[in-house]
This record gives sequence, C-alpha cells and structure tokens, in this order.
Amino acid sequence: MAESRVTGERLALLGGPKTKTTPFGTGKRFGFEEAKELLEALEQNTLFYHFGGKVKQFLHDFNELYGVPYSVATSSGTASIHVALGAAGITVGDEVITSPITDQGTVVGILYQNAIPVFADLDPHTYNLDPASIEARITPRTKAIIAVHLAGNPCDMDAITAIARKYGLKVIEDCAQSYMTRYKGRLAGTIGDYGCFSTNDFKHISTGDGGMVTINSGSETDYHVAHAFADKNYQRFGAVVNRDLNYLAPNYRMTELQGAVGIAQLKKLKGICQRRRVLGDRITEGITGLKGIHPHKVTEGGECTYWFYMLRVNEPELGCTRDEFSRALAAEGIPNSAGYIPRTVYLNGMFQNRQAYPGSHFPFELSDVSYEKGICPNAEAILNTAVRIAVSEFYTDGDIEDIIRAIRKVATHYGK
Repeated sequence: MAESRVTGERLALLGGPKTKTTPFGTGKRFGFEEAKELLEALEQNTLFYHFGGKVKQFLHDFNELYGVPYSVATSSGTASIHVALGAAGITVGDEVITSPITDQGTVVGILYQNAIPVFADLDPHTYNLDPASIEARITPRTKAIIAVHLAGNPCDMDAITAIARKYGLKVIEDCAQSYMTRYKGRLAGTIGDYGCFSTNDFKHISTGDGGMVTINSGSETDYHVAHAFADKNYQRFGAVVNRDLNYLAPNYRMTELQGAVGIAQLKKLKGICQRRRVLGDRITEGITGLKGIHPHKVTEGGECTYWFYMLRVNEPELGCTRDEFSRALAAEGIPNSAGYIPRTVYLNGMFQNRQAYPGSHFPFELSDVSYEKGICPNAEAILNTAVRIAVSEFYTDGDIEDIIRAIRKVATHYGK
C-alpha cells in the first residue's frame, strides 16, 4: 500500500514527492474599472440609491444580461431571499421547503417572516433538492420552495416547477453560488417566481456585500411589492414617497458604492463563469472512472459554474476514510476541506432547540415539523463523505492538471 499504483511514487503523506509544487494562479478581482465607477458615485454628492444613478445602472445591466424585466437591489444575498419571501406573501405559520445543505442565509428570511423551514433530502451526487422528497414534505401549510443551486449546479427545475404548479406553490431560486448557471438553456434565477443573488465577497462577483432579486412574473405590481419590501415598505415610484405602511418590512437598501462596484464587476461575469465551467468540467473528466471516487455530477441538462468543486469518497470501495483521503490530498499540495458545512442546517442548535428568538419557541411552536437526525439521510451522508476543492478563474490549466493528478494518485494508492 506504500506505492501509488498510478505513478509508482509514494504518497507525500508517507514521505514521497508532492504532486503540486508550484503556487496556484492568482489575480486581482478589482482594478481601475471599479475605481472609476466609485469616483463617479462620489461625485454625485449622494450615495442613496433613489437619488443616485449607480444602483439603477447596475440593475439595468443585470436585467439585460439575464433577460429579465425587473430586479430589486438589496444589501445581501440573505436579504434577497427575505425580500422574495415577503413579496411572495409568506407569513406566520407558513411552511417553506428548502435544502439542508446551504448557508444559514437561506433560512433566515423564512424565520423572519415567522414561517417554518422544512428540509427535503438531496440527490446524492448533484447535492441539490430531490423532487420526490420535496413532494413528500408538502402539507396544507406549504406555501413555497426555495431551490438552492449549490456550487453553481442547477436544480432539476422542470420537476420542481411541476410540483409547484400542482400544489400552487411559489418557487424562489437561491442563486448565491450560481451566476450564469444554465438549466436546459435557461439561466438559473429566471425560471422560478423569484431569483435571489448575492454579491458577497465570496461569490463569483463582489461588491463587498449586496444582492439582487429578479421578479420573473413580468408584473409591474409584483415588482413594486418587492421593491417596497426591501425599503421598509416605502413606495418610491411617484413624485412623493408614500409612507402609508400596511405591514412590516425591513430596510435592505443597496448603496451607490455597492452599485458602482457592481457595474464594473458585471462586465467580468461572463468570463469568470465560463472559465470556472471549463476548469470544473475538466476535473470531472480527469477523475471519472476512479474506483471509490464520485465526481461532482452536473444536473442533466445543466451547465455548472463551480463556485467550488465537491467530490464524494466511497469509503468501503476506496479502502480509506474521507478524512484520510482529505489529509493525503492536502499533503500532495491540494488544499481542500472535509465536507462543506459541519452538519446539515437542521442539526444546528437553533433547530434542535426550536428557538429562533431568545426565550421563545415561536414560530416553531406553530408546527410539528421534525428536525431529528436522519430526516435527510442523503444530505447527511454527503457531508460525511464529501471533499471540497476550491476553483478559481485565476487557476491555470496546469493547476487543474495538478489537482487531477493528485486525486488520481491518492485514490489509486488507497483503492484495491
């Protein structure tokens, strides 16, 4: 077991030569283009989105790129999802079905509306919602589905939208990690009722923080409702701001500084996503067929833009644990992490204690939804056997070949 059956070399973990001996490619995300837009924003003498022109231009450019009639700017991706939920009319005691492998930001808006998150299980290799599990979770209280396109891989949107039509549900797409992702030719974020994007610093493009919500119905009324919900329910479409409020809404406004950076970042987006698609697909091509290794499967009919790459280890077949594989890969010079998040969302304390607010069990007390370990076995198994590898548009072709060689070296060493 001390020699690699591919290369004849010992694993670096056992004293052999490292596969990756050169630095990964890097680059600058921001430059003169962003600085120019920022200076213009400052010269407006206002940084408030309603009076300035940068947020408006940013949204105009985004709408043209995505082919949507309306979008609303927000202060974060988390805010985007909350705005979509508010615009969709989600309210106290409603149930919203979503993924158990996601950032907390996906569920925050549900609970802010005093609605109940319900978690459906996932496809074991695309890591996205299993439509059969979604349908099994539907109750008379169910009002919406939040489809999380994890890591730039599209959900099975035909099946999800068919279920939504059957039961009269809203579909909200969480596109925080899935810029320019396509499903059967359509851009993720344009298929459901609302598409929610993030410009957090750790996404394909960055304005530091920020986000957008697409309004896909084409209804000007729906747009006005979503726009107001992001701005305390103030109506800013006439000569006079209407502050006659009928229900609670947050302040999630984007500033002109964020909008300015966004204008420049959008010009780079196609190239960023295309490069990531090529690199991620090449990793899959290079490791397909390895015993005990399941590559990151792209949804049928989809194009992935790889916010990260995540493979799975079949521990009995490979002959080592996921953690052993992860350590051996790191020793070969390939940084990686064992899993993606530490545990499924429903196993976090907030759900286990059924406590969204200190000293209260509201709104969980309105529902008997279960958050027990084992309710989403595929999702739990994914996190216990996954290895996540970074992908960057700045990586060279050589970097990707080194990643492939390292995975093959470690897998072949351990495989029987």
